[in-house]
Amino acid sequence: MPIANVLLVDDEAIFVDVIEKRLKKRDISIVTAYSGQEALNILSENERIEVVILDVKMPKMDGIETLAKIKNQYPLVEVILLTAHATIESAIDGMKLGAFDYLMKPCEIEELVGKVEKAAARKRGQDEKILEARMQEISLRRA
Repeated sequence: MPIANVLLVDDEAIFVDVIEKRLKKRDISIVTAYSGQEALNILSENERIEVVILDVKMPKMDGIETLAKIKNQYPLVEVILLTAHATIESAIDGMKLGAFDYLMKPCEIEELVGKVEKAAARKRGQDEKILEARMQEISLRRA
């Protein structure tokens, strides 16, 4: 089992290629998207995604708008915002919308991997709690 199942979303193809290779070397399963809409399409088809690494500055649908849609449709998926154009406002907006964390580009790959591991662990913990609650509900119905 990989450390995490990640969707990397950024409109800069070179950045995506570099980060994808670096994360794969660290046993992270990764899928890539180059826009917010493409990310939403992938999430609708791939329920194994645990963590989204999401660029804030993208054309058409920016990262904050994409984050809001992800959290609305897939509330348990963890999102790490990543940007070279950080502002206090975008950080606050992202955290209010439910982002797991916020990192500046360029960031150290080990820092990113650490955040991904923590986010995936949180997602898996939430999934376990939901499964336990469902199992308890089933056993109560049978009793």
